[in-house]
Amino acid sequence: MRLDHLSYAAGPDGLVGTAKRIGELLGQEFEDGGVHPRFGTRNYTLPLRGGIYLEVVECLDHPASDKAPFGQAVKARSGIGGGWLGWVVSVDDIGRVEERLGRPAVPGNRHKPDGTELRWRQLGLSDLIVDPQLPYFLQWESPAELHPGNAGSDVTLTTVEISGDPQRVRDYLGESLRDRVDPWTGKPAENVQIEWVAEHGTPGIVAVQFATPNGTVRI
Repeated sequence: MRLDHLSYAAGPDGLVGTAKRIGELLGQEFEDGGVHPRFGTRNYTLPLRGGIYLEVVECLDHPASDKAPFGQAVKARSGIGGGWLGWVVSVDDIGRVEERLGRPAVPGNRHKPDGTELRWRQLGLSDLIVDPQLPYFLQWESPAELHPGNAGSDVTLTTVEISGDPQRVRDYLGESLRDRVDPWTGKPAENVQIEWVAEHGTPGIVAVQFATPNGTVRI
């Protein structure tokens, strides 16, 4: 189990504008990640060091965005101005998570502009909607070389600041996040610190810190 990516819901400036604004802060350029047809959403992605990536996501004018939990979560967050939506952990066997949580994972996919399809299974969006401090789980089905964090980057994710109850999250995860050999690049995963901050308002990601060639950036 490891940190796979972070999701940021687009604000009033839309997907392209939000991705451009964050990209300028980090000194990097997002790429068009394509459409999630099952969820009624689309994203832009930015690889980070250690096989992790950052996505900015928005809802499409499509019925799926009202029915799928992911679309519902994105729409709700964008509706209050956008911001950090959640964090995602990848697992090698999502069947174990299905057994522990007592419900099945759902398939996900998206098509990049060049026609490449990425596929995975995910579980836990409904829990994130109720309690935004919780991550959701994902198991990739696409070849490792297609992972969005596989491209390499000059930006390192260093700290995720979360408001909430660390014991609640540990119990939900069922095991500890750990650094191990990155399954996508074969290199050791970067050490990402989870920093628990005093609760204020709704639990969830408060801010994220990055190390960039131009210094530390906190978003």
